[in-house]
Amino acid sequence: MSPIELVSIVVAAVAVVVAAVAVMRAGRAAPGAPAAVDEQTLASYLERTNAEVASLKTQQAADAASTRASLDAAARSIEQAGNRVDGMRRDVTSQLAASAQATTQHLQGLSQTTAEQLRLIRQDTNRQLDEMRATVDDRLTKTLNDRLSSSFKQINESLEAVYRGLGDMKSLAAGVGDLKKTLSNVKTRGILGEVQLGAILSEVLAPAQYAENVATKPGSADRVEFAVKLPVEEGEPVWLPIDAKFPGDTYAQLRDALDSGDREAIVVARKQLETRIKAEARDISTKYVSVPATTNFGIMFLPFEGLYAEVVSMPGLIESLQRDWHVNVAGPSTMAALLSSLEMAYQTFNLQRRTDEVLRVLQAVKAELPKYQAELRRAKQQIDLAGRTVDGIITTRTNVMERKLKDISLNEDETPTLDGEE
Repeated sequence: MSPIELVSIVVAAVAVVVAAVAVMRAGRAAPGAPAAVDEQTLASYLERTNAEVASLKTQQAADAASTRASLDAAARSIEQAGNRVDGMRRDVTSQLAASAQATTQHLQGLSQTTAEQLRLIRQDTNRQLDEMRATVDDRLTKTLNDRLSSSFKQINESLEAVYRGLGDMKSLAAGVGDLKKTLSNVKTRGILGEVQLGAILSEVLAPAQYAENVATKPGSADRVEFAVKLPVEEGEPVWLPIDAKFPGDTYAQLRDALDSGDREAIVVARKQLETRIKAEARDISTKYVSVPATTNFGIMFLPFEGLYAEVVSMPGLIESLQRDWHVNVAGPSTMAALLSSLEMAYQTFNLQRRTDEVLRVLQAVKAELPKYQAELRRAKQQIDLAGRTVDGIITTRTNVMERKLKDISLNEDETPTLDGEE
């Protein structure tokens, strides 16, 4: 029994005694009232109570001794547990020390192994780097040598090309000298312009559309270098005279003056060139232009664009040539354009001529159309008559044949035979 329960029992017993005493006092205060409890009963009750209290004290002492023994046993258990804990602590401490020592030794071994591996890796890396460096050096050296060889080869080829170009320049210089000698001759210059004009004509026109060395003026022995045939609606074609002119010496003086920058020399040279061009235009007009055998104008061909540009740039010169001598001036490019226009005129004329032929054919067809319609109507009447005849045969004669055939009957054992068959 615990001390708290023992105290509760003592308190209850004391309360009972207090209650009994109170009852006895109450019986004594009222003499006439009957006694609730007699003293013997109370004494016996107190004895029992004292006995219970004594029993409780004995029980309490026994419980206290048991509790003390339990506490002593618990203390001894705790002490034993502490001893076991101390032993376990010592074991754990020794194990931790041994583990730490083993770990330290293992880490030292790992450190040594790692250091050795790092040393080997470093050595291998250095070896590979040396090999890569040697390989890169070899490749760079080879590439550099190849590039240098290729560059030197290209340089040598370029130098050879330059040497060849110098040789070509020497040949060209000799050719220029020969060309200058050629152009210094008036007859040779004329042949050069004539050849260039003939090349342009052959590229643009058909051979039947122009002629060479033509006496365009009736009764004259002068022959123009080239003449283009211009077709007309009725009669023979009309000639368009074209003559090549190349005042090379006058043009060379003008170029020299322009290169020197001398204004007075430029003015004098241009005046001389203008006079020369007018003289050439007068020569073309008087020798080759004769209406109606030719057109009312001729063409002066200048074989170089620079010369043509100088002539065109002179104020009023082109208008003067057209007005006074009925001569037009053309360079290589303008001559090609002019001939292309003439080619278009040829095509237009041929198209117009073919259009006239087509109109004549259509007029003939229109004249034959009534006869064709009459023949068609006659053929339609004959076809209608034949159709009606065929319809009569199909309807009338077929019906008659069907009626005749209905009267003919064959026995089952009989089979129709043809004449001559058994």
